[in-house]
Amino acid sequence: MEEIDRSRVPQHIAIIMDGNGRWAKKQGSIRLVGHKFGVGSVRRVTEAAAKLGVRYLTLYAFSTENWSRPAAEVEGLMKLLSSTIDSEIGDLMKNNVRLKMVGDGRLPEALRRKMEKGEEMTKGNTGVTLTLALSYSGRWEIADAARRIAEKVERGEMKSGDVSVETFAKEMQMSFLPEPELLIRTSGEQRISNFMLWETAYSEFYFTDTLWPDFGEKELVEAIAEYQRRERRFGKTSEQIEDGGSN
Repeated sequence: MEEIDRSRVPQHIAIIMDGNGRWAKKQGSIRLVGHKFGVGSVRRVTEAAAKLGVRYLTLYAFSTENWSRPAAEVEGLMKLLSSTIDSEIGDLMKNNVRLKMVGDGRLPEALRRKMEKGEEMTKGNTGVTLTLALSYSGRWEIADAARRIAEKVERGEMKSGDVSVETFAKEMQMSFLPEPELLIRTSGEQRISNFMLWETAYSEFYFTDTLWPDFGEKELVEAIAEYQRRERRFGKTSEQIEDGGSN
């Protein structure tokens, strides 16, 4: 396993968990089996993130576009999410993990209530904040923020001239999180698929061929090691970074 500098571990890592279906196909199984094994990877990666000093872990669990998948797969995924909350909530409490959810609210009512209960039960935990993006898309989140601002302008709570990058960001669903320093996508695909479009403006992207059910601590460390080999300039030159950004 690669060595990493524990003092420079990204505080927020976002992951597009991809490849469950292809993993299942390789095993000669249906796609839902891959999703079930993917739950094990969520557990391993959350535990590894906590051990490495990551403070925030955000996982793309179900996109708004995923509703268009075959009905049987969607129903199976919803049942799997529900049973996973039941089985994992005890470990989340034991491991001091705080659970959060973001999305457009189109989940089955029973699942939505379970998620809200999980958030309430873990809200006092001070370890890793595990955020699940469920029925989520980056475009939806931006449009939702714009709608919130428009409503405030209509009510006279703010003026159109008050809208700025900072005020807009405060209306985003993920405004409770710092922007992710590192975005990981598994399975070899090299796109972000409508995930955290606003928040990843300056994130480092890391793509790996590893399928999500095979992703664990070793693979997470490799991603962090690659992140640490990069120079993050935020629009500045290398010379400015070396000089402390003064020139």
